[in-house]
Amino acid sequence: MEKIGFIGAGVMGKPMIRNLMKAGFEVSVYAREKTKINDLLVSGAVYHSTINECVKDCDKVITMVGFPKDVEEVYFDEGTILDSVKEGTYLIDMTTTSPKISEKIYEEGTKKGMHVLDAPVTGGDVGAINGTLSIMVGGDKEDFESCIPLFKAMGTKITYQGKAGSGQHCKMMNQIMIAGTISGVCEAISYANAKGLDVPKALDAVSTGAAGSKQLDLLGNKIVEKDYAPGFFIKHFVKDMKIALIESNMSELNLETLSLVLSHYEELESEGCGDLGTQALIKYYEVEEQSQQED
Repeated sequence: MEKIGFIGAGVMGKPMIRNLMKAGFEVSVYAREKTKINDLLVSGAVYHSTINECVKDCDKVITMVGFPKDVEEVYFDEGTILDSVKEGTYLIDMTTTSPKISEKIYEEGTKKGMHVLDAPVTGGDVGAINGTLSIMVGGDKEDFESCIPLFKAMGTKITYQGKAGSGQHCKMMNQIMIAGTISGVCEAISYANAKGLDVPKALDAVSTGAAGSKQLDLLGNKIVEKDYAPGFFIKHFVKDMKIALIESNMSELNLETLSLVLSHYEELESEGCGDLGTQALIKYYEVEEQSQQED
């Protein structure tokens, strides 16, 4: 039985861990607070209070943390992953982070005899729970192929994208597309409200036509019901869009939609909405409508 070390038992990480255990993997988990993963421990996960203890005897290590600085800390700080794993360990960062950080982990990891992959995911908490994530992988192809059974425990669409960092670049493409789509969904709902339509009925009418999308399917009703519970945090989407914008600027691209949607989300984050789900973008349009009415 392969032993997996998992760092990052959050909204996405927890169900991914459960699916790995269901597939027969032995999973060790690092968490700052043991009480937050008691449900995983009851299901058979093994708790470790330090990253060193969690990863040192593992065959593969998966990281699913929040921000680029978190990725750098768990890999490069003294006593963490690169200081602790045995030679030949597979290091798989599934966080959405900067492609430059993925390239740095690959470079430093391969120097020490590790197999390094960047493998960000899309599909949200629902995909993580159901084991239907799409996983986009960068690194050496033979390492990718060795990890396919592991990835299949967590996802259904597993694709090799190319050299180190390529998985992250594919995820940036995904986030750019989501930015435009969710903005379009929110604008359409704002229009429907302004014109007095029965919004659920209108959404149902367009959902199977050319305007249909995953964002509409997953978030349309939540927006109508003002359910802003996070399947994916605004603060994490802001982080992703900033990375995408930096990478776009480096390639001298002018992605106006991405820039505009990012500015809207940043405004919401500054107002304390960072821990809401991405569907809370509708709040931006509600404020705009209220402001126009007052004028």
